[in-house]
Amino acid sequence: QVQLVESGGGLVQAGGSLSLSCAASGRTFSPGAMAWFRQAPGKEREFAATIDWIRGTTYYADSVKGRFTISRNNAKNTVYLQMTSLKPEETAVYYCAAGRFFMASRNLYTYWGQGTQVTVSS
Repeated sequence: QVQLVESGGGLVQAGGSLSLSCAASGRTFSPGAMAWFRQAPGKEREFAATIDWIRGTTYYADSVKGRFTISRNNAKNTVYLQMTSLKPEETAVYYCAAGRFFMASRNLYTYWGQGTQVTVSS
């Protein structure tokens, strides 16, 4: 059983920065990839970024490219999301996920955290 716990959400002004963390625990944690998704009120959960757990290769949604950075610390089983130049429309619950494949589709991720709220004020 794998558990993912996000932290670091909060309130930030438009244009500001915020960092999220997601710590994984489990008997044998060896994902193919970890990712961040987000879900705004009344909208579907959407992909933000993913990282290949072994190679460190990253991939971003166009909407966050150049502003968000995903990274990982394999020794700590932790993935991070550094967010800059945040916009009010990026207010959402941010979820981390772990899966076998380095892909953007949420259907390919098996384990999910409980989410952390990010609110961007205008």
